[in-house]
Amino acid sequence: MFELDLRSRAPIYEQLVDKIIELIISDVLKPDQQLPSVRILSSELTLNPNTIQKAYRELEYRGYIYSLPGKGSFVRPALAEDNSARLLNLEKELNRIITEMLYLGLRPDEILARAEDLLSAAKGGNIND
Repeated sequence: MFELDLRSRAPIYEQLVDKIIELIISDVLKPDQQLPSVRILSSELTLNPNTIQKAYRELEYRGYIYSLPGKGSFVRPALAEDNSARLLNLEKELNRIITEMLYLGLRPDEILARAEDLLSAAKGGNIND
């Protein structure tokens, strides 16, 4: 389910957070689906349970999962709530990426074409729909 790079400079728990977010966004993990327990996931990945718990806490803090005492952790359904702070962070990151693409020599129309391809691949459909 998860492939972690033990040689990476990124902490293991951050890699785990990123993988779980990727699975949630790509709809592999469905809303309200239960995540593996800390004990089971730590034995499957041969990681310290504290590492798994730290990743789950971070995911809950970011709003991707929720926990029910005695039941486990579950994928939080996407809610139409105020995500302005998260969207602002994503816009800053997108700005950084676009600036870097321009620096590397891509023209604005090439960047837009790549963005349209990515939107189509991400189930966003055609921009002109």
